[in-house]
Amino acid sequence: MAASSSLRLILGSSSASRRQILSEMGYKFTLLSADIDEKAIRKENPEELVVALAHAKADAILEKMQNDGMMKEIVDSQETTLMITADQVVIHDGVIREKPSTPEEARKFIKGYSESHAATIGSVLVTNVKTGARREGWDKAEVYFHKIPDEVVESLIEEGNVFYVAGGLLVEHPLTSPLVEAIVGTIDSVMGLPKALTEKLIKESLSEP
Repeated sequence: MAASSSLRLILGSSSASRRQILSEMGYKFTLLSADIDEKAIRKENPEELVVALAHAKADAILEKMQNDGMMKEIVDSQETTLMITADQVVIHDGVIREKPSTPEEARKFIKGYSESHAATIGSVLVTNVKTGARREGWDKAEVYFHKIPDEVVESLIEEGNVFYVAGGLLVEHPLTSPLVEAIVGTIDSVMGLPKALTEKLIKESLSEP
């Protein structure tokens, strides 16, 4: 769906994958990112955790917009301004995995995907910036890998992108994509922004009175 001229969209994320997916959906958008301490927000349930983190990101960006005067411009405008925030964790062997913080942790994560499948749980939150109304949801996908060779693991760690994604899980990378045996769910969900859910929440937000 292409963006309506009366819709202004903000993507509250620094993720290159989310930027790519939202562009593929036909939307034009402004980028803003939230600087929050993700580890300060803890929930036992992964679905609750990713939704809580998406709300925390939205809160931080709204505060930033208020401080730099952007909010007044939006309130005075005739456009509807929607902001998308999202978060994702990986579940492996029943344990929640966020972004790896050390090479050792990344190595352990990636090698583990050779042994058993990983599940991604991703949230999407759409906030109407002017009214404050929010629509949320989450999506799940599963990824099954063939054996990941040690040299691939070391190359990924040396390159460094694994430290910026939940669980160090890269499915679209040239080194790992040939090793993906199967995905249950959608590739966009695994990459951090499920298209169908995002579209649904945008449409619901636009239909609100």
